[in-house]
Amino acid sequence: MAEYLTTRELADLLRIGERKAYDLASSGEIPCVRAMGKLLFPRAEVVAWLNASRSGPQVADPPLPQIVAGSHDPLLDWALRESGSGLATYYDGSFDGLERLKSRTAQAAALHIHEDDGFNTRALRDALGEAPVVLIEIARRQRGLLLAPGTKGISSFADLKNRQVVLRQQSAASQRLFDTHLAAHDLTHDDLAPLPACARTEEELAIALHDGKAEAGFGLGALAGLYGLGFIPTHEERFDLAIWRRAFFEPPMQNLMAFLRSDRFATRAKELGGYDLTGLGQIHHNGASG
Repeated sequence: MAEYLTTRELADLLRIGERKAYDLASSGEIPCVRAMGKLLFPRAEVVAWLNASRSGPQVADPPLPQIVAGSHDPLLDWALRESGSGLATYYDGSFDGLERLKSRTAQAAALHIHEDDGFNTRALRDALGEAPVVLIEIARRQRGLLLAPGTKGISSFADLKNRQVVLRQQSAASQRLFDTHLAAHDLTHDDLAPLPACARTEEELAIALHDGKAEAGFGLGALAGLYGLGFIPTHEERFDLAIWRRAFFEPPMQNLMAFLRSDRFATRAKELGGYDLTGLGQIHHNGASG
């Protein structure tokens, strides 16, 4: 969702006419911005304005399911099990994770969405505004072209033309980034020989290559050693966990956070390779509203 609403979108949200929306802005009753002769309404501030106007008893928020959604990562997946957190997982890509976080069908989402000025923050704000969600860095990861054993003649995206490639689903941030780089080399999926079914997780992609079902895929360097694959690094990305604030302070997430700071976690990251834990625990966004 866009960070700012137009007058029509505000009227639709409030179920009022556009004339009434203009009147609210003119009287200063509702947060608005005037830019280039247009009225725009900050979505997060409008939601906060609505919440402040409510009356009647305060109803407690329903409990959040103990599920971590979003992007699959082998290191985080291992930590979720080894920490004894009790948190379940539903991996279907960063963008699916954002939707599940927004709908409160997950208490956390793992994200690695590339943005012009960084990672994840703008996408999180667009989806949830200033909702009480904390965005915490887990690691920096190496991403690039994973190659099946024995594959020759591939050293860049340009070399993927007519090659067998395993793709990810469109809700995966890696697939959207991959498509961007294909376009930069004047390539589309029609120029590739993709597998008929996409890989739903990073590990599924690596297994498909290990089994010789395709020649290349856009994946994590950490999986190259585990599955005996070639690896051509092309990107470093920030891998974050977006967590509803009230879930952050509950025992399952606290158990996970404590484990992420442990020597065992650092050792495992070093064993896998392709991770930099220097920024582990850094907060990149902290939603203000309750």
